[in-house]
Amino acid sequence: MAKVLREITSITDKDCFYIVERHKSEFTWPIHSHEVYELNYIERGKGVHRVVGDSIEEIGEYDLVLITSDGLEHAWEQGNCKEQDIREITIQFSPKLLGSELLAKNQFASVRKMFERAQMGLAFSMPAIMRVYHLLDTLASKEERMEQFLDMLKILYELSQDTDARTLASNAFALADADRESRRVSKAKEYIANHYTEEIKLETLAALVAMAPSAFSRFFKQHTGRGPVDYIIDVRLGVAARMLVDTSASVSEICYACGFNNLSNFNRTFKARRGYTPRDFRALFTKSRVYV
Repeated sequence: MAKVLREITSITDKDCFYIVERHKSEFTWPIHSHEVYELNYIERGKGVHRVVGDSIEEIGEYDLVLITSDGLEHAWEQGNCKEQDIREITIQFSPKLLGSELLAKNQFASVRKMFERAQMGLAFSMPAIMRVYHLLDTLASKEERMEQFLDMLKILYELSQDTDARTLASNAFALADADRESRRVSKAKEYIANHYTEEIKLETLAALVAMAPSAFSRFFKQHTGRGPVDYIIDVRLGVAARMLVDTSASVSEICYACGFNNLSNFNRTFKARRGYTPRDFRALFTKSRVYV
């Protein structure tokens, strides 16, 4: 495993949040994680590779991501970007900024839900980015601190209304808390989490929640956006990715430990869904893993 560096964050007890705006031609900061929440905005970043947990994607001209997990590795890497003036705005704030009592209020329900989803990294849609652009654009330069704080609250609220925001890392990799959802879906997910190393039949899951297999399959996809088979594969891949990052077990050992019964199929499926082979994915993390 790579050497781990632990640094002190820039937020002090007297600050609501830390914000920095940079103009750069390349990304040099390695894959890292930290205790604070982070909202990161990239402009003119077409071709940059965004790594959030086991999600690796090439971004477009604009990118805005919220991360609220203290152990979720992430980075923006140069990739295929040739732009000489990339704009990056990073906002970090303590999980305690909006305390649990405040987040429990009805007015903050959508923000609370957004923070829960962002445990896996949350990428916002272009319409949502455009709605908050005028606030992000001037946030770092505002001298009136209270106005800056209120604008930050507006940004969080507007982003919490984005119905097209996408979670990035898998639950299994991010070790995120389960979303509040249908009791039947929760029961099926719990079974999958406890039995992903075994063969899981659709009929077993359907019987578990007293539904016909075809009806359960439609019900599960309606609530999760994925069919049961795809969900099981994603759980296995998420666990595999976490093992690739956190252990020295061989790819073959990880393959069978995560419920795959064929190494070639595991390698092929991993690359198709993660964009890298298991070995390349491990190399990406272990070459430059830093804790901030």
